[in-house]
Amino acid sequence: MRVLNASGCLDALTAPEVARSLDAFVTKTVTPRAREGNAPVRIAETEAGMLNSIGLANPGRERFLDEYLPRLRELDVPLWVSVGGFSASEYAETCARLEDIAAIELNLSCPNVEEAADSAAAIVSACRRATSLPLFAKLSPAHWDISEVARAVEAAGADGLSLVNTIRGLALDERSLRPVLGTRTGGYSGPALKPIALAAIFVCYRAVEIPIVGMGGVSTGRDALEFLGAGATDVALGTVLFADPDAPRRVRSELEAELATHGFRDADEARGAAHEGRGTALPAPARKA
Repeated sequence: MRVLNASGCLDALTAPEVARSLDAFVTKTVTPRAREGNAPVRIAETEAGMLNSIGLANPGRERFLDEYLPRLRELDVPLWVSVGGFSASEYAETCARLEDIAAIELNLSCPNVEEAADSAAAIVSACRRATSLPLFAKLSPAHWDISEVARAVEAAGADGLSLVNTIRGLALDERSLRPVLGTRTGGYSGPALKPIALAAIFVCYRAVEIPIVGMGGVSTGRDALEFLGAGATDVALGTVLFADPDAPRRVRSELEAELATHGFRDADEARGAAHEGRGTALPAPARKA
C-alpha cells in the first residue's frame, strides 16, 4: 500500500522532506492557463474538518512545465500530476505534454470552479488517446450513484480511481451569520468526510476492477485499515498534513500495528475485507471511556 498526498494539500517545494516521506507526490491541479483562484477568504476551519475555496490557483501549464516540474523532479520521488480544465480537449492537451512521470490524476470534480461541460467518461477517453501514462480519475462524492461514473471512466480507459474529492459545504460567521468564505460555499475535507469516502470506495470496489486510491479523512493507521477494508489499494493524506507533517510515517507505522493486531499478513490481504466473502470482517474500534 502506497501513501500519497491529496492534491493541493502539500507544497513539495516548501516542504521537500515531507514530500520525500511519501510513496508518490501529487501536484496541485494544473490548468492550461494560469489562474489566480477565488477571492478570499479561501479557508475556514469547522468543528470536524476544513472548508477551502482556493479555486484551482496555479501558474498555468507552460510555467508548470518549464519552471515547476523540473524542480519537482529533483525531489527524487515518483510524481503524479493533477490535471484540470474546462473541456475534454483542454485536459487532453495537457496530458499530451506530460512525460516521464508516474501517473496523471484527472481532477474531474473540483467543487470550487465550474465543471467541464464534457462528461467524466468523455474527458478520460480524450486523455487516453493523448497519453499512454497511467490515468487516475478523481471523482466527486456528490454523485448519488458514483459506481455508475466509475464504470464509465473505467470503460473509457482510466487505469485507476481517486476517491474522493471534497464535497460542497458552508460555514457561517458566529456573529454575523454571513458565509465565512468569499465564495460562500467551498470544498469540505477532514474527519467528517471519512464515512462518505468509505461509502464511495465500498461501492466502486464492487463495480470496477481498477485500483482505487482512497482519500478523505485519513489521519491514522486505523483509518487507512478501514479504507483498505472498503477496497482501496492505496491511501492519500489531505487535511491532516496541515497539522502533522510527520503523518505519512506515523500512518504507515500505525497501519503495520493494526494489520498485525487483526491478523493480516499485509495490506493486500486486508483489501476488501469489508465485503462479504472477501477477507475477514474488521472489528469495531475500541470506544473511549
